[in-house]
Amino acid sequence: MTLADEFRTRNFSIYGQWVGVLCIVLCFALGIANLFHVHWVIIFSIICLVSAFIILFIEIPLLLRICPTSAGFDNFIRRFATNYMRAAIYLVLSIVQWLSLIAKATSLIAAAVFLLIAAVCYALAGLKKQEFMSSKTLGGQGIAQMIV
Repeated sequence: MTLADEFRTRNFSIYGQWVGVLCIVLCFALGIANLFHVHWVIIFSIICLVSAFIILFIEIPLLLRICPTSAGFDNFIRRFATNYMRAAIYLVLSIVQWLSLIAKATSLIAAAVFLLIAAVCYALAGLKKQEFMSSKTLGGQGIAQMIV
C-alpha cells in the first residue's frame, strides 16, 4: 500500500499520524528557537522539545525496536496504541503549549495548534469507530515485523 493509497482510505488515524510527524518537526524546531528567550517561556520550550521526542516514539513504532530504551519507557509508549489514547496525549501536550501564552506569546502557539489538530484527527477516528491504522511508510504494520 502506497502513501496515496493510505490517504485514500479516509482513516483519520492515518491523518493524525502524519500530522503527528509534522508536530515532531515543529516541536523540535520551535522548542530550540524559543530556548533563547530570557523569560520563563524557556520552561515551555523544554517541554516542547521533550514532546517532540515522545511523539517521535509514539508515531514511528520502528524506533522502539531499534533504539535502546528502558522497559518502563517502552510500556509508557505502548499505552498510546489506540485512537483515544493518542488523542488524549496530543490534547494534553497541546494544552501545555497553549498555557505558554501565560508566560509570553511566542511561536509555540504553532506547535499548540498542530498538536490540537492531531488530537482532533485521532478523536474523529475514535468517534467514527475507525480501526487504528499505522502508516507502513513510518514503520507500521509491515516494516516493524520484518526487523524482528
